[in-house]
Amino acid sequence: MGIGSLVFAFAFFLVVLVVIVQTFRVVPQQHAWVVERLGRFHSVLEPGLNIVFPIVDRVAYRHDLREIPLDIPPQVCITKDNTQLQVDGILYFQVTDPKLASYGSSNYVLAITQLAQTMLRSVIGRMELDRTFEERDQINASIVSALDAAASTWGVKVLRYEIKDLTPPAEILRSMQAQITAEREKRAVIATSEGKRQEQINLAEGARSAAIAKSEGEKQAEINVAQGQAGAILAIAEANAKAIRQVAEAIAEPGGIAAVNLKVAEQYIEQFGHLARTNNTLILPTNVADVAGVIATALSVVKATPSTATPRPASP
Repeated sequence: MGIGSLVFAFAFFLVVLVVIVQTFRVVPQQHAWVVERLGRFHSVLEPGLNIVFPIVDRVAYRHDLREIPLDIPPQVCITKDNTQLQVDGILYFQVTDPKLASYGSSNYVLAITQLAQTMLRSVIGRMELDRTFEERDQINASIVSALDAAASTWGVKVLRYEIKDLTPPAEILRSMQAQITAEREKRAVIATSEGKRQEQINLAEGARSAAIAKSEGEKQAEINVAQGQAGAILAIAEANAKAIRQVAEAIAEPGGIAAVNLKVAEQYIEQFGHLARTNNTLILPTNVADVAGVIATALSVVKATPSTATPRPASP
C-alpha cells in the first residue's frame, strides 16, 4: 500500500469520526439547542443525548434556560420636577421559549436592555424627586410589567427588576442633607417642648392631687376635732345634768333646803378666807355688814339643823 492510500485512509477515518461526533449531541441540563435543517427551523434538542444528521442539520442557537441577571447600564433620568437623577439597576430574566428567543429578536438581550432603560426614564419622569426614593417598589413593578409584556414575543420571561442606586446631583444631595438636618432639629425641638409640656402637666396634676389630699386631710381633722369637742361637750352636759338631777333629788328630800343653805354659807366663808393678802393688807368686801349677816345666817342654820350638817369652827 502506498503513501497515497495511507493518506486517503486516514482522511476517510477523520471524516467518519467527525460525522459520528456531529451525529451524537449531548445537551447539558437547563439548556436548549435549536436545530435548523437546510436553513429552516427543525427542532429543539432537550437535555441529554440527541441524534442529528450532519450536513443537513446544524445547531444554530444555544440557550441557557436558567435565570439570568442582566446589569442595566447607569443612565441619567429627569424627574417630574426637572431634577436629574442617575439610576443604576439590574434585571433578572429567563428564556422560556427557545424558538422565539432564536427568531423573535436578533438580540433579545440588547432589546431587553434598551427597553428597560426606556421604561425607567418614562416611569421616573412621572414622579417627583422625593417620590423616587420612597416608591422604589412601584418603579420596579412598573418596569417588570412593561418589559414582560414586550418580551413575551421574544420567548423571554422578565422576572424582576431592582434599582441598585439612585444618585442625584451633588447640590441636590447637599440640599437634601440640609433638609434632613432641619427636620431632625425640628423634631428634637418638638420633642423637647412636648417633654416640658408633659412635665408641667405632671407637676400641676401632682400639686392638685397634693392640695386635694391636704384639704381632705384638714377637713377630716376638723371633723374629728369637732366630733371630739361635741363628744366632750355632750359628756360634760350629761354629767352636769346628772349632777343637777342628783342635787334636785337631794333638795327634794327632808332637810334638803337647810343643807343647801349650809353649803352656800360654807362656800361663802371659805371663799372669803381665801382672799389674797398683799403687804399685810386684808382685802374685804365693801359691805362688811352683809358678810356678818351671811355668817350669822350660816351659824343659825347650823344651830337649827344639828342633825343634817356638822358646823365648822369659826375663825378668830
